[in-house]
Amino acid sequence: MDQEIQRSIILGIVQGLTEFFPVSSTAHLILFPWFFGWHGEIDSLTFDVALHGGTLLALLVCFYKDWLELLTKERQKLCYILAAIVPAGAVGILFKSFIEHQLRNPLIMVATLIGFGAVMLAVEKHSAKNRESVSFRDAMFIGVAQALALIPGVSRSGITITAGLFRGLSRESAARFSFLLSTPVIAGATLLECRKLIKSPEAYNLDMFTAGFLAAFVSGFFAIKFLLAYLRKNPLNVFVYYRFALAAVIVAAYFRMQ
Repeated sequence: MDQEIQRSIILGIVQGLTEFFPVSSTAHLILFPWFFGWHGEIDSLTFDVALHGGTLLALLVCFYKDWLELLTKERQKLCYILAAIVPAGAVGILFKSFIEHQLRNPLIMVATLIGFGAVMLAVEKHSAKNRESVSFRDAMFIGVAQALALIPGVSRSGITITAGLFRGLSRESAARFSFLLSTPVIAGATLLECRKLIKSPEAYNLDMFTAGFLAAFVSGFFAIKFLLAYLRKNPLNVFVYYRFALAAVIVAAYFRMQ
């Protein structure tokens, strides 16, 4: 098997797992090429977004019944979701270049992995976690929090689930709303980057992109199923400890390479 295909499959699996686990998929997609010295298309934002396309498909497959309900019966909740995606969409459009070129830095990820990990621990410990329904205020609070996930190391699922817990939602309700909220955001980012592929397909290794897309879809599907079941009975703590351990590994690797 071609080396680039192998690497794309590895990163697809990493993306599928870390997109939904609250440990930051963006950080992992930056760190794997950095650790192993992978360069070229595989270490680009366009390839990252192609992998996000795979996790988008996983979301649609897992939550298609929810989206049918939103489109036909729960239109108020659909409006909440559409309103809540505005903050992340606006920040993404306004600061796309800055985020892509200035924030993909290992030490920034160390700070966000630790800082937002500590926030997750605090909210997990002190929040009520006794509500199932999402209000408009809940949705907007979670939507504003989602905008912070554009910073590598924060984690979209981590910050939105944590925001839901802060508002008193149960873990499973917070996670389910987090996944529904992420769907249009990931779809928008994927469509924007897909324009490059459509305009100049010859400029990209489409076999590599396809392999990564499929790997992200399969691993993402199982990650969603696992996390929803896990959060019915368990706190977020294990993911926070993983974030702290990952930050320590990054610091050690960074200074070793200097």
